[in-house]
Amino acid sequence: MIISYKKLWKLLIDRDMKKKDLQQLAGVSSASITKLGKNENVNTEIIAKICTALNCDVSNIMEIVPDEDEKKE
Repeated sequence: MIISYKKLWKLLIDRDMKKKDLQQLAGVSSASITKLGKNENVNTEIIAKICTALNCDVSNIMEIVPDEDEKKE
C-alpha cells in the first residue's frame, strides 16, 4: 500500500493556495512539502500541522491506495 496526497493538492487548488502558502501557513519545511509531493512518508506531526492550518481532517488530505502488486492479486 502507498499513501497518496492527491486530496491535499486538490484541496489547495480549491482554496486557491500554492504549496509555498501551505508551507508558511502550517510552519513546515520545504523538504516536507517535497516529500508530500512525491507521496513519501512524513512525520505525523507534519500531517497534524497541515490539518490544523487547513482546518481539516487527515482523511481530507491523504488516503491509502493499493500499489500495483496488490492490484494484480
